[in-house]
Amino acid sequence: MSTGLIIALIVIVALVVVVAAVVTLRARGPRHGAGLKRRFGPEYDRAVARHDGDTKAAERELAERVQRHGALRERPLEPVERERYEVRWTAAQERFVDAPREAVVEADRLLAELAAARGFPGDGHYEDQVAALSVHHAHHVEGYRRVHRVAQAHAGGAYDGAGTEDLREAMVEARALFDDLLQPSGHDGGRHRADADGDRTAPARRGHHTPSLFHRRQTKEG
Repeated sequence: MSTGLIIALIVIVALVVVVAAVVTLRARGPRHGAGLKRRFGPEYDRAVARHDGDTKAAERELAERVQRHGALRERPLEPVERERYEVRWTAAQERFVDAPREAVVEADRLLAELAAARGFPGDGHYEDQVAALSVHHAHHVEGYRRVHRVAQAHAGGAYDGAGTEDLREAMVEARALFDDLLQPSGHDGGRHRADADGDRTAPARRGHHTPSLFHRRQTKEG
């Protein structure tokens, strides 16, 4: 075989390898992005908006969150712990009628404590805690952010600009995360078994803990 033919074959093989690598990378990109979008849901869109529409930057951030917190195993709650948190949340909701802002501050405190009890970062590390929650409870983590903003403004003596209806919506959204955190994690079999059995009624069953005071007609300006 001549030297020229050998060189030509080497060039062809190199080109094939390069083309295959490009195709593989292009194929991985959309699947990676689609996987993150499925996992994070609305949190994916918020990340993109936070990066001014830069999808790649948003996906890098979300992928880093998964790498840091994806292996976290949620600690199961004892029944007495679960009941204690439920009682405290109900008390906060009942307080909402007369003192909505203080009730939201209490909701923020409860979520921080409950998340820490489930094994998420605690000890005041709010940003790390929210990042970890966004990996495992992406569809409800925004409620925590909303009540935390109110709590921070309240602690600093500043007015956050939220009216009673905004506070009510924040409280309801935060309740969704609270309910999610109260449920057994997939590691101790509760939630995943229910999904496998086709049981989608758990949120509805939990709804009986929510007092009717959250109807709009019953709230008043605080």
